[in-house]
Amino acid sequence: MLVRRAYLITMRIFAWLVLLSRSSAAKNAGILKLRHELAVLRRQVTTPKPGWSDRALLAALARLLPRALRGHRIVSPRTCWPGTSGW
Repeated sequence: MLVRRAYLITMRIFAWLVLLSRSSAAKNAGILKLRHELAVLRRQVTTPKPGWSDRALLAALARLLPRALRGHRIVSPRTCWPGTSGW
């Protein structure tokens, strides 16, 4: 129990240090990206079907994020074009 708590505290401190080292532009882009994804998801009840403008905005904002965070998004080849297998 004590080892687990020490591990969790250590991981939280490292996460904060990583967050502090990011540029404010990357943080702002991440917030804007999450807000827009939330707006897209709120408009839809089932599987997200973002429109062309939604995909363009999310792709542009994702380019401003660090490479490690780019994979965590709702737009993928599966959601890009209905009826196709990729980009």
